[in-house]
Amino acid sequence: MKNGAVNGISCDMKADIQKINYQVCCEGKQSRLPFQLRNHRSTQLLDFVHSDLCGPMEVRSIGQARYFLLFVDDASKMAFVYFLKEKNQTLQYFKEFQRMVEKQKGTGIKTLRTDNGGECCSDMMENYLKDSGIIHQKTNPYTPEQNGVSERFNRTIVERARCLLFEAKLDKSFWAEAVNTAVYLKNRSPASGLDQKTPIEVWTGHKPDLSHVRIFGSPVMTHVPKNKRLKWDKKAVKYILVGYSKNVKGRIDIGL
Repeated sequence: MKNGAVNGISCDMKADIQKINYQVCCEGKQSRLPFQLRNHRSTQLLDFVHSDLCGPMEVRSIGQARYFLLFVDDASKMAFVYFLKEKNQTLQYFKEFQRMVEKQKGTGIKTLRTDNGGECCSDMMENYLKDSGIIHQKTNPYTPEQNGVSERFNRTIVERARCLLFEAKLDKSFWAEAVNTAVYLKNRSPASGLDQKTPIEVWTGHKPDLSHVRIFGSPVMTHVPKNKRLKWDKKAVKYILVGYSKNVKGRIDIGL
């Protein structure tokens, strides 16, 4: 404040500046500096994997899950999602993910980045990663920005899944089906960071075929196999589409 700007008080900046209590200013006003994003992306598959656990959800899914666990490969941005009934299943599903991707790619996971959550930093998890030769990078407490890739992916998936549920007019118990569909579609959508290639193309080397994709929650007529019906029974029944199978080429339909 310049001297003379107001009446009733004088200000000698050179003298008064020595009296300022900077600790009080820090306590009342301090904010974190912006986090610098990683300025490079891994070039080799499985060199760097991001992970994030989301939950507990307010309602259990149809399969009784309350959490979903994401793994995102840094080089391809390919995402893998697992649904957990309890968060202490984190290590179990990491092992399942590890076996699958390492078998597919013929190489091991080099580095895993997680937040500082209890299940990701449990003694069992730490010991397993150490024994497997995997570097475990953990974010500092209260700094989810340091795990930005999985945090942003998580937010994107939740937002898209929410929209899928709203559009399909399905209740919240279908959240896992919506999340699974959102991940499935994102893996097959062009990404600017991949020169407009899709994550699954970078991961597999093949462009995806989306001719089977339909609107989430849309009605479908599902054929009833001959051994499941009698002579005069219906040959097709009405279901709704709630996702796509990981293990077989086809859609997941459910009756209401």
